[in-house]
Amino acid sequence: MEPHQRHDKADRRGGLALGSTSVLTGSCDGVPVTAHRSWYVNPAARRFTCTPPPSEVARFHAELPGYAPTALVDLPELAREWDVRRVVVKDESARLGLPAFKALGVSYALYRIICERAGCTIAPATPGNLRAALAVLPPLELVAATDGNHGRALARFARQLGMPAHVFVPEVVDRRTVEAIRAEGAAVTVLAEDYDTTVARASEEADSCESAVLVQDTAWPGYEAIPQPVVDGYATLFTEIDSQLGEQPALVIVPMGVGPLAQAAVTHYRSQLTDRPAALLGVEPDCAACVLESLRAARPRRVATGTTVMAGLNCGTPSSLAWPFLRGGLDAAVTVSDDAATAAVTELAALEVDAGPCGRMSARGAHGPRRARRQVGSRARRGVDGRPAKHRGQIYA
Repeated sequence: MEPHQRHDKADRRGGLALGSTSVLTGSCDGVPVTAHRSWYVNPAARRFTCTPPPSEVARFHAELPGYAPTALVDLPELAREWDVRRVVVKDESARLGLPAFKALGVSYALYRIICERAGCTIAPATPGNLRAALAVLPPLELVAATDGNHGRALARFARQLGMPAHVFVPEVVDRRTVEAIRAEGAAVTVLAEDYDTTVARASEEADSCESAVLVQDTAWPGYEAIPQPVVDGYATLFTEIDSQLGEQPALVIVPMGVGPLAQAAVTHYRSQLTDRPAALLGVEPDCAACVLESLRAARPRRVATGTTVMAGLNCGTPSSLAWPFLRGGLDAAVTVSDDAATAAVTELAALEVDAGPCGRMSARGAHGPRRARRQVGSRARRGVDGRPAKHRGQIYA
């Protein structure tokens, strides 16, 4: 899925402005970019194009027991505040029986792993057919590192398929999350390390056992074959949004972490040929801003991480697979503090949106200082090319 640049006229107007210090300038494919300490803007982003994800992904998920598209929740109060026609949130609190979108990526990646081991395409991809394929294969153990929902999703599907799973967790992850993973039947090892080191330890464990396979949504040179179908699995979320909205949103706000969900967003929206592409805004914690720091440096950077209420995004290094998509296809990136994320939990709970700090921070990425809120509303009303476009006034977070 090679990214490249579209050569039609690009929107070179400013983007979001959160922060006012440490201004940096540079270029991306010849177009100037601007970065502050807590935000980054790439005016060339809507020239970026790439190939779409595999068409089979949505069909695969539709065959899974309990599959149903998750809801879009309208937030008219935020639409009025931001002065746009509509703001919606994708509610991922009940995805295939789990409280996060991670189930989409893990399920599809395991399907591809089993098909590859079996040497054939398994259809329909029901749990029974997958278990039958596994029954005639050599034993296979699943290994992963997680700071929350990825590990629980892996443990759930491993249990359904009768596969052993070993999940490594950094000690900053709360006890309730660890116990939820154990309750799925996985072995859990808690390490007094950060997320990046925990991933390295899980990789060493998988390498030491011939029957083990590492299943991560982050990638690095030499480990990209499995993370790619995890990212491909996330495409179903955006396919659902297309169907539910009936039109492309003006602005899509997505949490980043190591970048796989944002990569999936870029892949989805930048693979569509349209004269008004959606603007894409990535959001991450200010104490784990590996993507923002990498964008500012124009190369992947590892950052030190601390403790944050956004534990699922507490990551220090961008995925090598995600990086070219984020650098080329994101219009903007911003950081959010713990205080802001906690405030978003309270504010959006009052609007009956069921999500934790990681999910609610997406809306908070635009729900920041007054100046930023005005610019978000202006951007959605104008459309991404600066021309009046009232029909473009939909924001997805």
